[in-house]
Amino acid sequence: MKDWIVTDWDRELFDNELDSFVPPVIFDAHAHTYRVDHFPEGTVPAYLSAGPAVGGLATFDREMEQVIPRRKTEGLFFPYPHPRVTIEAPNEFLAQELKQRPGSRGQMLITPDLDPERMREIVRRHKFVGLKCYHVYSPKKPTFDAYIEDFLPESQVKVAHEEGLSITLHMVRSRALADVANQETIRRYCETYPNMRMILAHAARGFNAHHTVLGIHSLRGIQNVWFDTSAVTDCGAIEAIINTMGHKRVLYGSDFPVSHLRGRCVGLGDSFLWISADNTNLEVPYAKLDLALVAHESLRCLKVACLSTRMSDTQVEDIFHASGAELFGLPK
Repeated sequence: MKDWIVTDWDRELFDNELDSFVPPVIFDAHAHTYRVDHFPEGTVPAYLSAGPAVGGLATFDREMEQVIPRRKTEGLFFPYPHPRVTIEAPNEFLAQELKQRPGSRGQMLITPDLDPERMREIVRRHKFVGLKCYHVYSPKKPTFDAYIEDFLPESQVKVAHEEGLSITLHMVRSRALADVANQETIRRYCETYPNMRMILAHAARGFNAHHTVLGIHSLRGIQNVWFDTSAVTDCGAIEAIINTMGHKRVLYGSDFPVSHLRGRCVGLGDSFLWISADNTNLEVPYAKLDLALVAHESLRCLKVACLSTRMSDTQVEDIFHASGAELFGLPK
């Protein structure tokens, strides 16, 4: 089975395991827009080239209906980050897409060298509600070792505070939230700039759940930090967040278009591995082994986390919609 192709097997998995869990109205707090023609020749990521050439909101609706059918979905969208793509065209594309989507919101893709006042002007002009930074723009190499300040300078956080913006942060460094430097920067930014709303992507980069479990206590008491569930396929990180910070700090996210890849991320030792058909031998003697879509693996993980922490139906609805609607001033 291939990426992007939704089969009868996928539909059966959703109907049997997830249809009774996912509420009818969704606010997706982590989804990307993109255009393949924004990438220089030869730089398009393979999984994007395997999908639609234009990843606008109509594409999002069509493709998400295939994997999470019969739901009304709005979301928080931001451009797909790539070091070879300048941010101007992707931000403009997103702004145009959102003009026809009053129930959705957008975050501006930023680079650390962007002048804060120029950033402020673009945010106001396009009515973006936040900022999306990413480590690939860090001058520190390799960027996976970058400190948060390397790709999200304090001068930009200050503008976010003054403008009441959200920031979606995908932290890096090998131990994610278990890294003391990451903990200290997140706490300092949040406490110094309380009108800024920080969203820690991927359950605080909980691809190895132990990192979130070890580090989540460092954020206890902070009032302006949230966590999205995008592409997380280990329930331990989400459970730790719910138990420490409360379920209203958890926001559902699909990570579209990563949602349409096949595989899952597993914690291994002190790191993690994305399992796919390309890097894993799927020939086993005990069963026919098929990889599910990341969208479904992530939802299964969220379901187990909600069950294990005894979430009520209303609390599950908070995670999927009400908390995001409250955060961005949308009708509940």
